[in-house]
Amino acid sequence: MASAPDRPKLLIFDVNETLLDLRKLQQAVNQEFKSETAFKQWFALLLQYSLVDTVTGNYHPFGQIGDAALDMLAQALGQPARPAVRKKELLTLLTELPPHPDVIPGLTALQKAGFRMVTLTNSPDATVQKQMAYAGLTGFFEQLLSIDSLKRYKPHPDTYLTTCQQLQVAPAQAMLVAAHGWDTAGARLAGLQAAFIARPGQQAYPLAPAPTLTGPTLPDIARQLVG
Repeated sequence: MASAPDRPKLLIFDVNETLLDLRKLQQAVNQEFKSETAFKQWFALLLQYSLVDTVTGNYHPFGQIGDAALDMLAQALGQPARPAVRKKELLTLLTELPPHPDVIPGLTALQKAGFRMVTLTNSPDATVQKQMAYAGLTGFFEQLLSIDSLKRYKPHPDTYLTTCQQLQVAPAQAMLVAAHGWDTAGARLAGLQAAFIARPGQQAYPLAPAPTLTGPTLPDIARQLVG
């Protein structure tokens, strides 16, 4: 029988889709492009080309890639590119998202249990500050961290390892909490523990080490951690 994982000394939270509900942005993008799959296409392009930047060493801020991905989406759908002002309006919605309903109860339970908690997001510093303030989540976190200063996007190993080094926690004593299979895969392959929140439409990556913990909601993850 496998031994239970060590209780992590640090919880590192992904932000978009993990903590924040993107449905408002999804509805706006789908409506703008008159397609029920537009948001999924756009978000996939955003992630794909953030990885292209990381692999090629050609860094652009996440919002700039998001803007370019809107142009690429319009081209893919055979539609005209949107004006810069309209693209900015859509991208601003990233900073005006509510938390998923399970997030505050889950974070409260983890905070009461004494866990250190930080964010680690592909969004720039200014964006995550606005996001957490809008969602009312700032007070749960010791620090709001971004990959912006590192200029490499998750799931590059350096993003997780630099965070552990900055917080003075060994990778094996840190746990990433995320609703993305690519993110938990990155953390596990970098030597961290990982908790996968299996939100609807999300899957763990079967060719990476399995997440340390899996649950449908953050309170479910919290119950497994607190015991």
